[in-house]
Amino acid sequence: MAFIGVAALCLVGVAGCRRTHGPEVMATVNGKPIMRSEVEQLYQSNLGDSQQQPSKEQGDIVRLNVIRQLIDEEILMERAAKLNLTATDEDVENQINELKAPYTQEEFNKRLTDKHLTLDDLKRQIRRSKTEDKLLNKEINSKINITDADIAAYYNAHKAEFNLIEPMYHLAQIMVTSIPLPPQQQSINLQNSKATNDADAKKKIETLHNRLESGEDFGLLAQNFSERPDTSSNGGDMGFVPESQLHASPDVYNAIGKIKPGQITEIMPVFDNQHKQVGYQILKLIDKQAAGQRELNDPRVQQTIRGQLRDARSQLLRNAYLEMLRDEARVENFFAEEIFKNGAQ
Repeated sequence: MAFIGVAALCLVGVAGCRRTHGPEVMATVNGKPIMRSEVEQLYQSNLGDSQQQPSKEQGDIVRLNVIRQLIDEEILMERAAKLNLTATDEDVENQINELKAPYTQEEFNKRLTDKHLTLDDLKRQIRRSKTEDKLLNKEINSKINITDADIAAYYNAHKAEFNLIEPMYHLAQIMVTSIPLPPQQQSINLQNSKATNDADAKKKIETLHNRLESGEDFGLLAQNFSERPDTSSNGGDMGFVPESQLHASPDVYNAIGKIKPGQITEIMPVFDNQHKQVGYQILKLIDKQAAGQRELNDPRVQQTIRGQLRDARSQLLRNAYLEMLRDEARVENFFAEEIFKNGAQ
């Protein structure tokens, strides 16, 4: 009877039987809180230096997206901890040292301040990123197998794509610009490295060019420091660019014509649509292909197809994997509940 009485009380007042939370807790994942301070920090980082503040509704949409991001990250971190894949202190320190490399200590500290970050905040972000990479490499990427039959099937279905009507140049780019990030842009490279003015951009590109000439890997530097977000994650890879497109920028065409595959250009200016210089770039010629049909037995064709299939399959499996982990997790999003409650009145 006592049990029935308690159950009845809970049915009458469900809110009273639910575990309470403080105003600083915006969500929980398996009981671990996501704090308002962390959400606001990422929120301000998303806004950047924009002088225009979003409306309350727009701001709440951004906060909901930030909370969803933090929920997903926590789910992945807990899974990685179970598999003993959490990034080590050494992993984090190595990344910090790479981030510091182009700057003096004073400049580095100023960049942290500009991004509303402390060194501990940065280390926490790096640990999460490294941990996620370890987890996804073990759980997903290591299990992807692209067969010769897969490559042949793709080639036969897309054969026309490998018929080059003009010479093609496979290029990679490291770009640095003083243009501010848009408010919704969360990151542009692994280090969240961004020049704030022309002098900063010039110094950064010169440092990167020196590191390239010293033998450092172009792709790794692009991932960590290039400020073109649509290519930095791929090591600066721009894919194949037709010769006619290069002719539109004579300086670029001439610079590419002077180097061989595997070599890089000198530092070159970057212009906007109004032909105003907005930054600097370094280009690498990865490969050059003459016009004509590329056959399936061409190693470059197979490499291209294998990479495309692997990237597509990795993204698909990652999305499915995260959905499964969400199903297993106990998530409470108090901020979302508050938004819906207030909006439904």
